[in-house]
Amino acid sequence: MNTHTAPAPAARTSPPPAAAGVPLHAVRLPGGGSVRWHPRAAAVCGLLVLALLAAVVWTLTTGDFPLSVAEVLNALGGGGAKIDRYIVTEVRLPRVLTALLVGAALGVAGSLFQTVARNPLGSPDVIGFTLGSATGALLVILVIGGSAATMAGGAAVGGLATSLLVYLLARSGSAQGYRLVLVGIGMSSLLASLNDYLIARASFSDAASAAVWLTGSLNARGWEHCGPMAAALLVLLPAALLLGRPLRLLEMGDDAAASLGVRPDRLRLWLILVGVGLSAAATAAAGPIPFVALVAPQAVRRLTGATGPNLVGSALLGALLLVLSDLAAQRLLAPTQLPVGVLTGVLGGCYLIWLIGRQWRSGRG
Repeated sequence: MNTHTAPAPAARTSPPPAAAGVPLHAVRLPGGGSVRWHPRAAAVCGLLVLALLAAVVWTLTTGDFPLSVAEVLNALGGGGAKIDRYIVTEVRLPRVLTALLVGAALGVAGSLFQTVARNPLGSPDVIGFTLGSATGALLVILVIGGSAATMAGGAAVGGLATSLLVYLLARSGSAQGYRLVLVGIGMSSLLASLNDYLIARASFSDAASAAVWLTGSLNARGWEHCGPMAAALLVLLPAALLLGRPLRLLEMGDDAAASLGVRPDRLRLWLILVGVGLSAAATAAAGPIPFVALVAPQAVRRLTGATGPNLVGSALLGALLLVLSDLAAQRLLAPTQLPVGVLTGVLGGCYLIWLIGRQWRSGRG
């Protein structure tokens, strides 16, 4: 029996060159069992946390009404001048927290989808899931009408319907990951056309607001956007972390994962549901912000040198990328506030060109 089963898992689980020789450590838990941790990944995550805290403080102190760090802390504690408390707690803090939560959700969703597709292009904004969420939200905004909660529900329904359709169309075939990407790109084109049609049929004021929302924007975001986003992450992020271990087994291949007790099709369905929930919540809160979900998981893998989905690192880097991008769009690049999706689209487009060129040179393009 050993001579029959041992070679395949060993061949699939050998670490890639970037992670070769990087040690893993195990910590035994008091109640039994153990937790493996990666020293370099832990160090990178710690640095990302520090960078994220610095970016949040920078965002809270800068603007048309500059404040010192002491004034910001005093306002957060309920002291200081009334105008300081208003600017910090009602204007800047909900916006930066929304950016943080949306970026974390997009980073985790991108990591999940790229692992399911086994393709670095398997990002929710590339394969159409984010646009599906945007279509659902647009139908609510322009056709049905309703509150922010109704829009979030429309985004979830649109993203789920799109993801299931793409998954079913790409399910057959040997190169399932590439089929998923190709089918998703085609679906993105169809949904983009549908979104343009909906905007063209809307009134001028609704079309103008919807067009700005479709670029991905954090302008005028308040606690009514931050609260639902936080609630969605409280539910979906633990679910994603619980799926992390079987997700590692799925990376070994369907046969190896099935031999270790994982049901690949059922696991993919759960992964898609969690990923769609995260991307739909992010889309409902800030619109379809492009390329954060594409860049964050891959950049984290290169920084940590660790195999696996790197969900925590992807969440932290996604949050950092969006907070810094929004800060640059507000303060550094233009006299007026740009939608953050404009900046992430430019950065992500450059990264996508580099990624495709790299795959082409390596013979995988």
